[in-house]
Amino acid sequence: MWDYTDRVMDHFHSPRNVGRIDEPDGVGHVGSLACGDALTLMFKLGADGRISEAKFQTFGCASAIASSSVLTEMMLGMTVDEAEKITNQEIAARLGGLPEQKMHCSVMGREALEAAIHNYRTGEPGVAKSHEGHERIVCQCFGVSEGEILRVARENNLSSVEQVTHYCKAGGACGKCRDDIGALLRQVMDERQPAAPTAAKPLTNLQKIRLIEEVIERDIRPLLLRDGGDLELVDVVGDRVVIAFRGLCAGCASASLTREGVVQAKLREFVSPELVVVEEKA
Repeated sequence: MWDYTDRVMDHFHSPRNVGRIDEPDGVGHVGSLACGDALTLMFKLGADGRISEAKFQTFGCASAIASSSVLTEMMLGMTVDEAEKITNQEIAARLGGLPEQKMHCSVMGREALEAAIHNYRTGEPGVAKSHEGHERIVCQCFGVSEGEILRVARENNLSSVEQVTHYCKAGGACGKCRDDIGALLRQVMDERQPAAPTAAKPLTNLQKIRLIEEVIERDIRPLLLRDGGDLELVDVVGDRVVIAFRGLCAGCASASLTREGVVQAKLREFVSPELVVVEEKA
């Protein structure tokens, strides 16, 4: 029995926005019944250019249903450009976390959203990039491409073949592709090696603080505010960023996931990969 959070079980037993939209602006299809998970996601824009409707139909486990359900809630009220920035880690964080073996469900949601946005922008069929046929398929059993394996490994900081299987199913059936997956992982891990020193001057502490504040206001606080939460920047000491969660985020059971999967991930992406985010001790 999987150890699901209360939020996962709530969205599983009472999924939001199930169904279809008449004349949707974007439709995305990912997965297949043969692979055990399939998802169709669609959205419609309102007169203000923001997503006014988002619905889904899925075949899969509790995590697949819950991930699809919470994703539709996240999309509502966003512009297409804003929705495009939703990550699988943010989907999992909104559910209070997922078992690692079920993280592929959050990845499937992110893929379906990208496919729907591609359909909206181009009018072409909304299928995940890993199923377009333009890239080498590494896992024949589940139809997972080289590009998708590289992407989930980079975005989720994966380091083992087992983790790749948990996040996109590749290598989870016959196992013949595990050596290829290992080679791709070594490529990603080589990319993580520190870059050679450059002539560029490092950020001063004041510049670093200002950049951290900018990223918090632009990329982090809007995500928390949609859930009734917030955060405060308390201090910056070297590469240690001290924050305090406010609103509904304060004392939330999934606060550690939000801290690492959202706050720390965004600051490492836009400020410095060396930053470590910690919560202020009460």
